[in-house]
Amino acid sequence: MELAVQVGAGDPALDQRLSDELDAHNAAAPAGTAPAAELSVRVEHDGELVAGISGWTWGQAAGIAMLWVHHQHRARGLGATMLEAFESEAARRGCDHVFTTSFTFQAPGFYEKAGYVEFARWEGVPTDGRDDVHLRKELPPT
Repeated sequence: MELAVQVGAGDPALDQRLSDELDAHNAAAPAGTAPAAELSVRVEHDGELVAGISGWTWGQAAGIAMLWVHHQHRARGLGATMLEAFESEAARRGCDHVFTTSFTFQAPGFYEKAGYVEFARWEGVPTDGRDDVHLRKELPPT
């Protein structure tokens, strides 16, 4: 069998296929656990997106993949409001913790202020003098 290895730029079709294949594999691994489910929070103003969170829940865990607030709407508590909504829905789905990552030039302090605790750090990622901070928050029982 001859295999062809291809290296390239972003590939949405590949991303979707990998996600589908990993979801199928992961769903079979922990017997009795519901499949992962996406979880999002979006904020719009006059039909325009001004902030959002995307992530997922799976078993007892919730993960935040991305959180963004438009620069004109920052420092007004919108991020905290969205984070609370995300955490509430994760708890409602049976999660007891949430985890995320944030580069030091992004918002690890925002998460720490919200009760997240750093549990790991990759120094020099993405470049020297910058780090990738991994954070976790325990959710109160519902």
